[in-house]
Amino acid sequence: MAYCIINCTTKNKEEAIYIAKSLVERKLIACCNIIPSITSVYEWDNELCCDEECLMVMKTKTELFNEVEIAIKELHTYDTPEIICIPINNGSREYLSWVNEQTK
Repeated sequence: MAYCIINCTTKNKEEAIYIAKSLVERKLIACCNIIPSITSVYEWDNELCCDEECLMVMKTKTELFNEVEIAIKELHTYDTPEIICIPINNGSREYLSWVNEQTK
């Protein structure tokens, strides 16, 4: 079984919690850590932006990435949300077993 971490930024903590709860309830992710305040610097529509955002760090099975991506796009307020999948090369066997049990 392959596992991954999916990162996604949101405009605020409330949106992050809303998305995280929905994904956990759907058994698409085992859990989500929400880092409530990060500063993101980027260019959007030819404008330099510097915004406070939240970072979601989600753990799941790699095979569920496409479903997670679709769900995030459905729930997210951004036109183009950050959705990045990072493979987990190694991890605690007990923790990854729990991730497996918590997801579909």
